[in-house]
Amino acid sequence: MSDPQRIPIHDANSDGAVSLYSKRERIQVKATKGRFQAIRNATILGTMGLYLFLPWVRWDGQQAVLFDLPGRQFRIFGWTFWPQDFLFLSWTLIIAAFALFFFTVLAGRVYCGYVCPQTTWTRFFQWIEHWCEGDRHSRIKMDHAPWTISKIVRRTSKHILWLILAFLTGLTFVGYFSPITDLSLRILSLGWGGWELFWVAFFTVATYGNAGFMREQVCLYMCPYARFQSVMFDDDTLIVSYDEGRGEPRGRGAKKKQSENPDAPGDCIDCGMCVQVCPTGIDIRDGLQYECITCAACIDACDDVMDHIRKPRGLIRYTTDNALNGKPSHILRPRLLAYGAALLVMSTLFMVSLYNRVPLQVDVLRDRNQLYRTTSSGMIENIYRMEILNKSQTPQRYELELEGPAGLSMENRTEFTLQGGQTLTLPVTVSYDPYEVEMTSSTIWFTVRSLDDPNVENRHESRFIAPRR
Repeated sequence: MSDPQRIPIHDANSDGAVSLYSKRERIQVKATKGRFQAIRNATILGTMGLYLFLPWVRWDGQQAVLFDLPGRQFRIFGWTFWPQDFLFLSWTLIIAAFALFFFTVLAGRVYCGYVCPQTTWTRFFQWIEHWCEGDRHSRIKMDHAPWTISKIVRRTSKHILWLILAFLTGLTFVGYFSPITDLSLRILSLGWGGWELFWVAFFTVATYGNAGFMREQVCLYMCPYARFQSVMFDDDTLIVSYDEGRGEPRGRGAKKKQSENPDAPGDCIDCGMCVQVCPTGIDIRDGLQYECITCAACIDACDDVMDHIRKPRGLIRYTTDNALNGKPSHILRPRLLAYGAALLVMSTLFMVSLYNRVPLQVDVLRDRNQLYRTTSSGMIENIYRMEILNKSQTPQRYELELEGPAGLSMENRTEFTLQGGQTLTLPVTVSYDPYEVEMTSSTIWFTVRSLDDPNVENRHESRFIAPRR
């Protein structure tokens, strides 16, 4: 006899039960052409080309862009950045974040659709897939067809080309951290180190999996940008939208709606082309969805259909929510102006700081064991330790000067040479004769100046401690 107070339990795996999880249906994207896809292809080719070829660019006989982690230096087109320049990296990331906010408020997820690495690599993998297996209908038909020689050859060719591109991606990534010319030559001799082999293999597998199999799942479930983008949207954000007032009700072979007949079909003929070309598999006619990456493929596909049925373009278009509701849109609005102003100010200050950056680091530390000391000859001395770093990539000759009250003298070498990236620890003694001059504690300056480049100079303030009388 069952307990009336107990909630009945049912077997979820029994026949007729509905599963909470369903098998993912692979999205087969139909190729389309149009003005926005031409722009998208150009940005994607530019992004991929920049990534693959930038490590091969030479600058002053060296790799133009090299992040030398063992040497603790980043070389970027003649500029050398050291751990002491971490502020520039932080500044760059903050500027990139504000740029993302600015363009999201202005035009939605335009970054995702046109320059995102996941979009770029997925697009290349789709081109390879299209070239090997044909367009959307051919691929769907092949998925359900039995394994034949033709299917095996086509599928094998696709995966081989995918792996080649994935391997080039991993090799190029490691080439940003290890000289890519030497790295490539050592492939034949199997002379890669353990970490080089690991990271090339890691990025090869990651690219092959993300762009070849996961694709839109990375955008939908792994990318945090898809989740918080809606916070930055407003009614004036430029988004890809379907004009429901013009398109509904749908009907195949629809004629243009007449104002005197409100029940006449709209311009949408329900062909489904907008869904077939969508890389995330959504139906833009259902309204704005977080899955939309603003790639505008549905716009180009719909415009092509409108041309064929002799209807005006723009049933699906870039527009704003206010425009769809018959309200005026505002490009210049407080949030966008605030992000734009912050981005402009930070970018300007960053460029000015970078332009005025001196490739010379000077740190002065006083001897903390004693404030001053008296020598056997009666001289009063302060001891300092100078850390001097040549941030450039070329040898430099320097001179050291002391500025301070009259009577102070420096008892160390004042000229020295440092190789590119070399650090010198220089002990410096500053003293005076109390029998000749009266001295009180005062501020002094150490100036390190390049003898090869008069524009390179670093002035550091310190303190000279004298005994109180």
